[in-house]
Amino acid sequence: MQKILNQKHSKETFLYTIMNTLERASYYGIRALFVIYMIGETLKMEHAKAFEVYGIFFISIIFSKIIGAVVGDLFIGNKKAIIIGGLIQALGAFSLCNPSIYGLYSGLFLISIGSGFFTTNLHSNFGKLYLEKLQLSDAGFTILYLSSNLGSFFGILLLGYLGEKYGYSIGFLATGFLTLLSIAPLLFIKEKSIHDKIIDNKISFKKRLQTIFITFSVVGLFWLFYELASVRNSDLIFQFSEISALNISRYLWNSLSAIFILPISLIAILLWTFFYINQISKLTLGLLFAILSLGILLFIPEIPLKEHVYIYIGSLLLFSISEILIAPVVQSTLTKYGNPKYLAILMSIISLPVRLFTFLLIPFKEELDNSIQLSFNVGLTGIIILTLGFISYTYFNSRKPKQTI
Repeated sequence: MQKILNQKHSKETFLYTIMNTLERASYYGIRALFVIYMIGETLKMEHAKAFEVYGIFFISIIFSKIIGAVVGDLFIGNKKAIIIGGLIQALGAFSLCNPSIYGLYSGLFLISIGSGFFTTNLHSNFGKLYLEKLQLSDAGFTILYLSSNLGSFFGILLLGYLGEKYGYSIGFLATGFLTLLSIAPLLFIKEKSIHDKIIDNKISFKKRLQTIFITFSVVGLFWLFYELASVRNSDLIFQFSEISALNISRYLWNSLSAIFILPISLIAILLWTFFYINQISKLTLGLLFAILSLGILLFIPEIPLKEHVYIYIGSLLLFSISEILIAPVVQSTLTKYGNPKYLAILMSIISLPVRLFTFLLIPFKEELDNSIQLSFNVGLTGIIILTLGFISYTYFNSRKPKQTI
């Protein structure tokens, strides 16, 4: 651990954070509303069709991020891409106010394109703030990650309430204005020009490529295995919510992890603002906390009792620590080792590895879907093997002269 001297977060950090919070509140507010809207009295869509539309929308976001990043990095600049994305996303939210299938599909299409343009280019510009103070980048991206969680939490809470209380059109209208509001802080931010001289030429291209590949692979496999193991979490939430003695709604159960994220993020931000801990250490600790989080679930029987709720809450707390140790590291690693001229493009492919690794499980999909315990065991075992492999890799690599990440 090394003390960080004479470095601090800039006002632009907090302006971008405000933008991200507002846009994420709008985006997740829309996600909370439109499935219920589709199957409601207005459109009366069948449940299967509604979830199919939701799945297509979710996948389209992945590709729209890549398109938005390419346009921002190579053609119009990241700042203009953010503005255009915000305007398109707001237009999509307003289109949803038209109570028809046409309004639904055109609205979701525009929101997908707009969100893709907005998020990756914002993250790219945010990362560029730390090119000359890389030791602060983990703390910076933790601030941004916290803002995403706060935005999604309050967006679902507030916009969901508006939609249910005053009608879906009011909810969608509010999300549109919230997206427009998210662009406003950009007026106070001057975009810095990026030159090749910013890249640390002491690190070879091969080393940069290797570090980015390893980080993508480790984090991609981690989230893949965790998704497999998390079916146990979903099952426990359902069973705990059915225990009347606990008197806790299923909504609150689903929000517990978000509640833990706030204090843990604040502690991490303060710690990493004043002390530098290298990214390998953070990733390793994050993987170990994830193993502990899933491991203690083994002490909860298949049919849990109310006294087992404390074990489950402990598991959520440990995973929240793991998440904060792992999630921001990918973006800060790309900021350090990537070419800043193409940073948005790199940011846009963060979620691709886990989707690509998912194809490896297709032959076993039926067995995993039919057994919660099997899926959990595969997920936990996968994270254990991944952690041991990563520790072994970093140990043997540390014996060679090299740059640490």
